[in-house]
Amino acid sequence: MSLFGVIICAISVGIFKIAALGVDPFQSFMAGLDALVPISFGNLYVIANAVLLIFALVFDRHYIGIATFINLFLLGYITQFTYETLQRLLPSPSIAVRILCLIFGIVIICFGSAFYMTADLGVSTYDAVALIICNTWKKGRFLYVRIITDLVCVLTGTVLFLLSGGKPLAIPTIAGIGTIITAFFMGPLIEFFNVRVARPFLNS
Repeated sequence: MSLFGVIICAISVGIFKIAALGVDPFQSFMAGLDALVPISFGNLYVIANAVLLIFALVFDRHYIGIATFINLFLLGYITQFTYETLQRLLPSPSIAVRILCLIFGIVIICFGSAFYMTADLGVSTYDAVALIICNTWKKGRFLYVRIITDLVCVLTGTVLFLLSGGKPLAIPTIAGIGTIITAFFMGPLIEFFNVRVARPFLNS
C-alpha cells in the first residue's frame, strides 16, 4: 500500500505539470523553489523534504517510516520521468486534454495519499506536518489543518516564483485553478478515500 501510494502520487504530479493549470499545493511550493534554486528538481525535492524530515523527527517520529523514505528519494525522480514522458506523448495538449489531466491528477493524488497514509508505514514529510499539528498538537481536524498548510505552500511558492524573475502571467501554471481546487478539497477527498477504500482494503 505504501509503495503503491507513493508511486501513484508521483505520477499524479507529472500529470499536473502537463496540465499546466496549477500543481498541487506542496508542488506549487516546490515549483517556486525550483525556479529560484538552480539544481535539478529531483535533487531539490530530496533536499526540501530532508528539512521537513527533521521537523517530523523532532515532534513525532511515529509518522516516519519506510514510506517516508520511499517518498523522499523516489517521488521527485518519478515525477520528473512522468512529466518528460507525457511531454513526448502530448507535445501540445489541447485545453480539453489539459482539463482532463487536471481532474485525473487531483483524484489519483488523493487516492494515492490515502493508501500510504492508511498503511501507517510512514507518510511524506509534508503530510506529516498536518498530521502532527492535528494529532500530536491537537490543534484542529485534519481536513482543516491540511487546507491551511496547503494555502501556506501556495502563497510561498508564488512568492518564490516571482522572486526568481518569473512573469506574473505565468503564475497560473504553478498556482492556478488546479491549485485552488486541491488546496480546498485534497483534505476532504483524502479522508473520503481513507474511509471508503484504504481502510477497508487494509482490514480485508
